[in-house]
Amino acid sequence: MLRHLMYKIKSTGPITVAEYMKEVLTNPAKGYYVYRDMLGEKGDFITSPEISQIFGELLGIWFISEWMATGKSTAFQLVELGPGRGTLVGDILRVFTQLGSVLKNCDISVHLVEVSQKLSEIQALTLTEEKVPLERNAGSPVYMKGVTKSGIPISWYRDLHDVPKGYSFYLAHEFFDVLPVHKFQKTPQGWREVFVDIDPQVSDKLRFVLAPSATPAEAFIQHDETRDHVEVCPDAGVIIEELSQRIALTGGAALVADYGHDGTKTDTFRGFCDHKLHDVLIAPGTADLTADVDFSYLRRMAQGKVASLGPIKQHTFLKNMGIDVRLKVLLDKSNEPSVRQQLLQGYDMLMNPKKMGERFNFFALLPHQRLQGGRYQRNARQSKPFASVVAGFSELAWQ
Repeated sequence: MLRHLMYKIKSTGPITVAEYMKEVLTNPAKGYYVYRDMLGEKGDFITSPEISQIFGELLGIWFISEWMATGKSTAFQLVELGPGRGTLVGDILRVFTQLGSVLKNCDISVHLVEVSQKLSEIQALTLTEEKVPLERNAGSPVYMKGVTKSGIPISWYRDLHDVPKGYSFYLAHEFFDVLPVHKFQKTPQGWREVFVDIDPQVSDKLRFVLAPSATPAEAFIQHDETRDHVEVCPDAGVIIEELSQRIALTGGAALVADYGHDGTKTDTFRGFCDHKLHDVLIAPGTADLTADVDFSYLRRMAQGKVASLGPIKQHTFLKNMGIDVRLKVLLDKSNEPSVRQQLLQGYDMLMNPKKMGERFNFFALLPHQRLQGGRYQRNARQSKPFASVVAGFSELAWQ
């Protein structure tokens, strides 16, 4: 990967941080995400669903609660962007099965957006156990199809645009933080984009440099920006716009959970290797690269089309969703000391402000009607007014 990047920079000049991230993470030949399973204890980082089953269960409850609050439509799609190992959607589907009496007349299908061949194979194994042979068609927008353990049809796509439009619940957990960001530094001459270049002193080393003049991506910076260093993710904006259009058109909701801030942080671009921080410019392709999500930017991109809630801290959202009650039920059910210890450790990791409790945020996109308590007709039979309280978000300060 380093050799490939050096060759690219020598041919065309310094590259943007966004291009650097894109190459390192998703290059078809050597991209970090394309050919490896980087999750879990043996990988480079662990995500919330890998820590505790309760996390996914509460998200499953959130989707059912939204489905009920918006008139119990006869069908919905569950769409996850970047589903990891499939653990999260597996936990959500288990809740759907357990609440089968509530969902019994509802037609559910699962749609996963995944660019990694390696991860899609792991997801298929987790979710279908290959009881029914998978259909594969590498050239098609739907590159894999199957049936989950509980009998729900499941499909894989490389791009959100290929997922059928329709009443859907979207989930993006630790998805936006790996999308490529452009970085900018304020200078006496105005904003200058940060680029990646070859270090003239050391021939096989990379370094950051500032662009000599303005670059096109500068258009994404707000004119009233007060920070002196800014990260902007145009890809996130494109996806939020697509989700917003779909939700405004056909209803449903999107739930985003990620590292992030509300337009306050500056330099958050970092690497993770073997659960430790790693210099982003050293040994590219061997570490995960990530940048905190700027939720103020996501909100701006959704404005007008849909309402947004959050960001709120993970511990607040999970508390509002009843994590304490669920933990007690699981502890009461278990006599196994090791299982009880695992449940308590998982709870601490998710809720402790010094661990994930405050580092992760929840953010939702909903149709405007959902929060106005107005009528929103899914079909002729269902025209009940919405309940305007949204589970998990205690504070209904929405934009």
